Amino acid sequence: MKVRNLEERIKIDDLKEALIEIFSEYGTVIDLVVKKNLKAKGQAFVVFEDVEAAERAVKEVQGFELFDKPMLLDYARTKSDATVQREGNEEELELHKRRRLAEKERKQAHQAAEDQKKLKRPAGAAAPDAVAARPTKATRGAGLKSSNPGAGAVVPEEYLPPNKILFVQNLPEDYDVDGLTAIFGRFEGFREVRLVPGRKGIAFVEYEAEAGAISAKESTSGMGLGAESKPIKVVYQRQ
Repeated sequence: MKVRNLEERIKIDDLKEALIEIFSEYGTVIDLVVKKNLKAKGQAFVVFEDVEAAERAVKEVQGFELFDKPMLLDYARTKSDATVQREGNEEELELHKRRRLAEKERKQAHQAAEDQKKLKRPAGAAAPDAVAARPTKATRGAGLKSSNPGAGAVVPEEYLPPNKILFVQNLPEDYDVDGLTAIFGRFEGFREVRLVPGRKGIAFVEYEAEAGAISAKESTSGMGLGAESKPIKVVYQRQ
C-alpha cells in the first residue's frame, strides 16, 4: 500500500513510528519503507501480511491527518520485496529485484530523453519576416546540414535502458579477456568479453539476457581494478 502527502519535515524514525502505530491497528505490518530521496519525499510503502488488512486501512485511514496533513492512500502497483520473499524463495526475490531495477532504469532513461527534447530548439521557431530581415552574412550557411542533427536528444550513458550488452570503461591497460572473464563470468548467462582492437581501457561484455547484465552492472560498477584500484565505469551499450 502506498501512502502519500506525508509531512516531509518530520524525522524518518518518528514518521515510521507513527505510521506503524496507526496501521498496526488493521493487521500485521511486515515491512515499512519511507522514501528519503528528494523526488519521492513525503511517500511511504506499508506492507501488510494479508490483502484484507490493506483494504481496511485504505478504506478507513484515507484522509486521516498525520502531523496536520491528510494522508492519501492507494494500492501499490507491484508486489513488495517482503511479499515476494514470503510467498517465494530467494531466487524469485532476486529476480523480482532485478526486474524492479530494470524498470526504474527504463523510467530514468525515458525521463532523460524527455528532458533532452525540451532543451532542443524547435525547428522553424523564428518567424519568416524575422528570417528575411537578417543580414546577408547571417545566411551564408543556408542549406548546410548539421553533422549531428540528433545531438540534442542523446541520452546520457548513466540513463541508458538495460540490455544484454555492457560497455566497460576505465580498465587498466594490463587487463585482458581472461582477467575480465574472471570478473564478469560470475554472473548468470555470461557469453563473452570483447576487447576493441587499437583501443585500450574499454571492453564489451555480453550476456544471454538482460537479467545477467543488470546483476553484473549493479555489482561491478565502480569496482577498483589494477595497482591503483582505479574505479571502472560500467553502463549498458547504446543501441
